[in-house]
Amino acid sequence: MPGSPTARRRRLAIELKNLRESHHLTCQQVGQELDWSGSKVNRLETGSGRVQPSDVDALCRFYETTDELREFLKRLAKESKVRGWWHAHGPAVPPWFSVYIGLEQDACSLRQYQNEFVPGLMQTAAYATELHRASSQLTSEELNRAVNVRMARQQILTGEGAPELRAVVHEAVLRHVVGCRDLMREQLEHMLVVAALENVTLQVLSFDAGTYPATGAFTVLGFSEQEDPDVVYRDGLTDGVYLEAPSEVAQYRRAFDNLQAIASSPARSVALIKDVLKEHSP
Repeated sequence: MPGSPTARRRRLAIELKNLRESHHLTCQQVGQELDWSGSKVNRLETGSGRVQPSDVDALCRFYETTDELREFLKRLAKESKVRGWWHAHGPAVPPWFSVYIGLEQDACSLRQYQNEFVPGLMQTAAYATELHRASSQLTSEELNRAVNVRMARQQILTGEGAPELRAVVHEAVLRHVVGCRDLMREQLEHMLVVAALENVTLQVLSFDAGTYPATGAFTVLGFSEQEDPDVVYRDGLTDGVYLEAPSEVAQYRRAFDNLQAIASSPARSVALIKDVLKEHSP
């Protein structure tokens, strides 16, 4: 069963939509049969609101599922209401990013491209503090909470069932001085430590790599459950975009494969980071 509340809610939505489509019915038709609105059925299938186990029970009885599947989906509905650990940090974690953290906690693979900043799972606390301070109007307490959340997220790389992280970062990320040179030296040293983990592959897209698909930063999240398709995430200043359409996800997978193919090898990337480190030495 999916681990995080977000993943459970997403898995439930997928299962409910599959059940309806297998019966060749529209949301409006199902709503009419259950004396609901079609929009309620749609909300249940998109995970955009709280799902009551009683609603899931009604849908399963209407679709005439097995008792086993009905109880499984009702349990998903109940457990999807549990709040993730990150919710305790309040406004320091915007609702749109809360969804991403929940998905990240349950992913078995992460394919990430960054062209401006060090990936969040590789950042030091000092580096993360500078980024949050520059981009958010946070109080001192909220700033500390935001940084603590980022540090807590990093534990997935070394915990049980750690995901495979493949990261491609542009060389500009290494040379963009955030804070001061001492801070950057510490940050680059930390990237080398993370890159040495067995489940992490880090490649640098050097300035002389040639042309490549024009794209901003993105992450492709993969999941172990066959029923849970990959998700592409792109973030901005005030919101995040989640793409799940197979054609869109496939396009980002190809883009990542192309970026990996032209990026420096992991060994050459480590050497490049060490060269930049020398430039930050006193």
